[in-house]
Amino acid sequence: MEHDISLISTIAVGFGVALILGLLAERLRLPALVGYLLAGILIGPATPGFVADLHVASQLSEIGVMLLMFGVGLHFSLNDLLSVRRIALPGAVVQMGLATALGMALAAAWGWHWGSGLIFGLSLSCASTVVLLKALESRKLLDSMNGKIAVGWLVVEDLACVLVLVLMPPLAGVLGGSSAAGGASTVPLWQTIGGTLLQVGGFITLMLLVGRRALPWLLWQVARSGSRELFTLAVIAMAIGIAYGAAQLFHVSFALGAFFAGMVMRESEFSHRAAAESLPLRDAFSVLFFVAVGMLFEPAVLLEKPLQLLGTVAIVVVGKTLAALALVLVYRYPLNTALTVAASLAQIGEFSFILAGLGLTLGLLPKEGMSLVLAAALLSIAVNPFVFAATEPVRRWVLQRSALARRLEQRQDPYAELPTSTAEKYLKGQVVLVGYGRVGRRIAEELERTGIPYVVAEANREIVEALRKRGVAAVSGNAADPAVLIQAHIAHAAMLVVAAPELIEVRQILECARTLNPAIRVVLRTHGEEESELLRGEQAGTVFFGEEELARGMSAHILAQFELNVLCDPARRPAS
Repeated sequence: MEHDISLISTIAVGFGVALILGLLAERLRLPALVGYLLAGILIGPATPGFVADLHVASQLSEIGVMLLMFGVGLHFSLNDLLSVRRIALPGAVVQMGLATALGMALAAAWGWHWGSGLIFGLSLSCASTVVLLKALESRKLLDSMNGKIAVGWLVVEDLACVLVLVLMPPLAGVLGGSSAAGGASTVPLWQTIGGTLLQVGGFITLMLLVGRRALPWLLWQVARSGSRELFTLAVIAMAIGIAYGAAQLFHVSFALGAFFAGMVMRESEFSHRAAAESLPLRDAFSVLFFVAVGMLFEPAVLLEKPLQLLGTVAIVVVGKTLAALALVLVYRYPLNTALTVAASLAQIGEFSFILAGLGLTLGLLPKEGMSLVLAAALLSIAVNPFVFAATEPVRRWVLQRSALARRLEQRQDPYAELPTSTAEKYLKGQVVLVGYGRVGRRIAEELERTGIPYVVAEANREIVEALRKRGVAAVSGNAADPAVLIQAHIAHAAMLVVAAPELIEVRQILECARTLNPAIRVVLRTHGEEESELLRGEQAGTVFFGEEELARGMSAHILAQFELNVLCDPARRPAS
């Protein structure tokens, strides 16, 4: 009996070749994803030998996108998304508009119809969420302020792409494509736009009102069974099931549906366990995503259209990067934030393929346009890790040689200094609290309850703005910058409390603080045992390690309860 084993062969060969080439890439000090992309080329239809099933590979890669976006949602709350809305929303819209305009200009120079140029430009304007998340995770930036801005920016891009995908068929005739392919061209445009917004809004409302209660409750019921297999199954079923249901019922993307599924499941006390249980599958299927991208690549385009490909890649890697860099600086964010966001957008991915593919089907995009988009995606994804690695050296180089860059780094921010009306008690003998996250917020509440004056130094300008409205003394900026600590009046402070940053920033903050105030007392929060021991060895101050302090607190409670039980039970008292 013959069996169709295209799924098995695609997975087996895809994983095997990706493992070999990924390991080889790491040995050559290249990102492993470069090896994954090359693996896709080797098993794709453009090269001789074994050819994997492209249709199967693309569906497997979609599962990877769902699981990865689900994991992001587990770490990215609605408050995080709202906290970066002022930069992510206008930034994403303007950057997509500029990239689309560049793509249209390039297409016009090639003699394409303006409608074809529009679809081509839109395909170049949306970055890959998968590539971004891999880059942020590898550099431990996913939970940082810069990472949240970049992820929020791409979520807005995804929402915009969903709207574009719905509008393309009815507008196909207007854009110069096949009106027959559009199908729904008789429906008024305002109805199409309104229906799309209602569908997306309905899905988000359902997830926020019903999902925030139902999903954590369901996860709790499964956890009570004590079965690890059922818990893992529940997590995967929720991620993929909600993504699929969102696409079928509300016509939103799989990625967006999975993202909101993870975001509402974050309300559950088992969110960390859910993230850990789904991690192996996320990693495995994300590899298949890169393999599937490599399978779509046609090497012939390198020889047949070298100048067109060079121009396309330049828009993605250079044009989008410079546009994002300028936009973030205009919004008065630090130079390192601007460079991180710019590097995040210097690539294209899954939505680019979907947009270009639909454009090809509707007769809006020529076949060579699809080839150029795929080639640009492959090259930009391969180059993106190097763009990320270059951000810090570029920042240092520019600051050393450019007076303009130094002025931008020291530009006036309305929240970068305390108001002149700030009371004297916040300027002398106060506590300087660096970081206003989950830990910093609780410390601030205790200081406020006991009447101890404090000044918050926080990188998130939206948080600082909210604190100012509540009457809390706060300054915006990275505390590793001496100017921020000076504005917090560290020279006359009684204590410095560092509640959030990574090890490298802790050292920079301590160096600045002790230079300005050698007698200041320091309290630090660390993220790991090794980091804690290192800082204690350097006599950095009083160091608190989360797990260690939790164990001490629980132990003290256990001992107190045990002693209480002994005192209340005469039979358990020790003999005198």
